[in-house]
Amino acid sequence: MHPMDDAERWRLAAADEGSAAWRRWGPYVADRAWGTVREDYSPGGTAWEYLPHDHARSRAYRWNEDGIAGWCDDHQHVCLAMAFWNGVDPILKERYFGLTGNEGNHGEDVKEYWWHLDGTPSHAYQRLRYHYPQRAFPYDDLVAEARRRTRQDFEYELADTGVFADARWWGIDVTYAKSSVDTVCAQVTVTNHGPERATLHLLPTVWFRNTWSWQPGGRRPELRWDGRFLRLDHDDLGPMALVADGEFDVVCCDNDTNMARLFGGPGAAYPKDGINDHVVHGAATVNPDQRGTKAALWYRLDVEPGATATVRLRFGAAHEVEDPAAPVVDVIARRRAEADEFHASLVPAGTSDDDARIARQAFAGLTWSKQWYSFDVPRWLDGDPGQPVPPPGRPRNRGWRHLNNADVLLMPDTWEYPWYAAWDLAFHAVTMAHLDPTFAKEQLILLCREWYMHPNGQMPAYEWAFSDVNPPVHAWAALRVFEIDGSRDLDFLERIFHKLLLNFTWWVNRKDAEGNNVFE
Repeated sequence: MHPMDDAERWRLAAADEGSAAWRRWGPYVADRAWGTVREDYSPGGTAWEYLPHDHARSRAYRWNEDGIAGWCDDHQHVCLAMAFWNGVDPILKERYFGLTGNEGNHGEDVKEYWWHLDGTPSHAYQRLRYHYPQRAFPYDDLVAEARRRTRQDFEYELADTGVFADARWWGIDVTYAKSSVDTVCAQVTVTNHGPERATLHLLPTVWFRNTWSWQPGGRRPELRWDGRFLRLDHDDLGPMALVADGEFDVVCCDNDTNMARLFGGPGAAYPKDGINDHVVHGAATVNPDQRGTKAALWYRLDVEPGATATVRLRFGAAHEVEDPAAPVVDVIARRRAEADEFHASLVPAGTSDDDARIARQAFAGLTWSKQWYSFDVPRWLDGDPGQPVPPPGRPRNRGWRHLNNADVLLMPDTWEYPWYAAWDLAFHAVTMAHLDPTFAKEQLILLCREWYMHPNGQMPAYEWAFSDVNPPVHAWAALRVFEIDGSRDLDFLERIFHKLLLNFTWWVNRKDAEGNNVFE
C-alpha cells in the first residue's frame, strides 16, 4: 500500500503542508491542573497546598484547565470533558483524584483507574476507558491510610479500599472521532458491572478557559442554550455548537472562582462549582437563563446489571454540528477502520496479535499525553495587571524570565507530571517519530527556541525547577528522529544543530569544571 493511500497519513500530510489543520483539536486538556507550580502564588513555593484538590472544583485556574477525557483546541480557548456522579459521592467526578507529593508515602500518586485504549497522531480517532465506583469514592480513607504508612510500606491503592467489591463499578468508554478539521463526534458508553440496577449521572461539560479574570477589559465569551443546541461564541474560534441525543437537562454557570466558599467574599452569582452544587445538593447555583461560560448536559442513565447505555454528541463548528449529514456512529466506524489501517502499517510483518495490541495501546498513550501547556514566567513572577502583586521572594524560577510557553507539548505523564521535562520529551519524540515525524521534530526544535532555551544555552528542565539538570539526550534524540524519518530532512538537522552547539557549550562551561566529561 502506498503511504498516501492511508487516510491518517493523508491527514498528517495535509497538516504538514498547511492545507488542513488536522492537529488543531485534540486531547490536550491536562488530567490535573491543581497543585502545579504555575498555579502556585504562595510565598514559600508550597504548590501542593496552595491549590489543593478540594479547591479545584471552585477556583478558576490561571494557566490551563483539567478534566476527564478532555478535548480542546491548540490554544485551549474552549474545552470539552466528561463528568460523572454515582449519586453518593460528596462531589462530582470532574477530575481524577490523587495524593499530593506531601500526602503520598511514595510521593504524588493518582488514585484512579483509566486506560488510553487508542489514538492516532492527528487525533481523528481517540478512545479512553475509565472505571468509576458505584459506592462513595473513598477520598478521606485514601489520604488517612497513606499518612499512616511509611516509605517502607506499599502504597494504598483504590482497589485496596474495597470500593469495587461485588463488581460495583461503572465501565465508561469515551470515543472521539473527527468528522472534519474543526468538528468531532463523541460517544460515551457506560456499562453497569454491578449486581443491581443503578443510576449514573453523566455530564458532558464544555467551558471556556478563564482569560477574562487576568486581562483587564478582556472580552468574556459566552455560551447559551437555544432550545436545540448549546451555542458557543468566542472571538478566536467563530460560532461553535454542542448537540447531543437523548434526554438531558442543560445546566450553566461561569468558570469563575467561588469567592464565597474559598475566601468568604463576594463573587460570581453562578461560579465554577455551580453545576456541582446543583447536581449534588440541589442548590440554586445554575443560571436559570441557561447561559454563562461553563455548561453541562445532565443525563440520568438507569442501567440494568450487565447492560450498557450510550450517549452521542457532536461538537465543533456550528454550521457542521447543526448538519446531521454525518451520523456519529458512521463517523466513529470509519475513523476506527482508518486507525486499524494506520496502526497495522507501524508494526513489522510477522508481529503477533498480542504484540501488535501492546504497541497500539502504547502509541495511544503517547497521543493522549499531548497537553496544552501555558506558563509565562515573567507574568507569573510580576503578577497580572489589576491583580494583587505576588509575594516577594518567591523561590522558584527567578532566573528564567525569558521563558514564555504556550504550546501543545508531550508530557511525561498525564496526571503525576502534567508539565514537560526536557529529557522525557526527547525520549518521547523518538517514539513519536514513528507516528508523526513532523510533530516529533517540532517538539525537539521547540525546546531549543529562544523563548524556551536559556540565553546561556541551558534547556529548561521542568517547572518545579527549570534550572535543574536533565541528562543531555537532546542531540541523540534529534539524530534518532532524523534516522526514523528516513535520514533525509537535512534542514531539520541544520536547524537544531546550531542550538545544540549552544547547549553543548553550556554543558562544557558550567557542568564540566575539570574538563573530564559532560556527565561530571
